[in-house]
Amino acid sequence: MALKLKSVSNTYGLKVYTDSGSFFGEIDEAIIQENRIVGWRIKASPSSHLSKMISGARGAIIQHNLVRAIDDIFIISSIVTSPSEEAKEEKTQ
Repeated sequence: MALKLKSVSNTYGLKVYTDSGSFFGEIDEAIIQENRIVGWRIKASPSSHLSKMISGARGAIIQHNLVRAIDDIFIISSIVTSPSEEAKEEKTQ
């Protein structure tokens, strides 16, 4: 099976979903360091899970290693949507 290559510029505006099926936002920008993609800036839309998680958020940056698949849509790990351990501790205090 041949490897499908995709230009970074073709990813802008793609819809981003978690691997559990929630709409997360849209790709706004790739973050490149030393000729490697290290992260993605995702733009929040009013109906996105990102906007619901963090009210007033305009977007978020995720690490590239959390991307599960890129084709007609982006699929990212749902770990991005789970509250951090620090946030859980703050709520209990």
